[in-house]
Amino acid sequence: MHVVVNAAISADGKLSTRRREQLTISGPADFDRVDELRAGNDAVMVGVGTVLADDPHLTLDDEERIAAREQRGESPHPARVVADSRARTPPDARIVDESATTYLLVSEAAPAERTETLAERGATVVVAGEERVDPLEALSALEARGIDRLMVEGGGELIFSLFEAGLVDELSTFVGPTVVGGREAPTLADGEGFIEGFPDLELATVERIDGGVLLRWRVR
Repeated sequence: MHVVVNAAISADGKLSTRRREQLTISGPADFDRVDELRAGNDAVMVGVGTVLADDPHLTLDDEERIAAREQRGESPHPARVVADSRARTPPDARIVDESATTYLLVSEAAPAERTETLAERGATVVVAGEERVDPLEALSALEARGIDRLMVEGGGELIFSLFEAGLVDELSTFVGPTVVGGREAPTLADGEGFIEGFPDLELATVERIDGGVLLRWRVR
């Protein structure tokens, strides 16, 4: 499976404020780029923290891209994936509506009543891990369901876990012209952090966009 991580961060590397509030960092040109990137992938993945904070829909906006996917024999929108160890996704979250397939990755520790409720709402529940979602198990399960290209949009805990497991192939970061600050504000890659074995990145392209800069990296 090919995995690309995409995120918009402030100039000081923050995804959002310390209150985990949604923060608009990029602009129209980058929003369009993200829509195009989504259209070229089989699925878009986020962690449950992103679902709880932003209630994202994760569907395509551009009608021509939707039509192009259908002409290729694909679903109108990429599948949506939520890494949610304890099934905390709200049943009324937009990510589990009927507009696209939704895979809910949970652990064996997830309460049965919550997974059953989300399954009734239309989510496909996939168990991948004992206490927490195991990234390797999760991506293997998705690959078995026909997902070969996966776009990951956050948050920091999920992104770190994928880097830690050596599963990321590309990283695209839009760095916006603002400073957020705060030692408790989430960053691009949170989790425990590396003390050795740091991922080795190769800078592929640099592009000015929306008053900031888009950096594309390949993971060696």
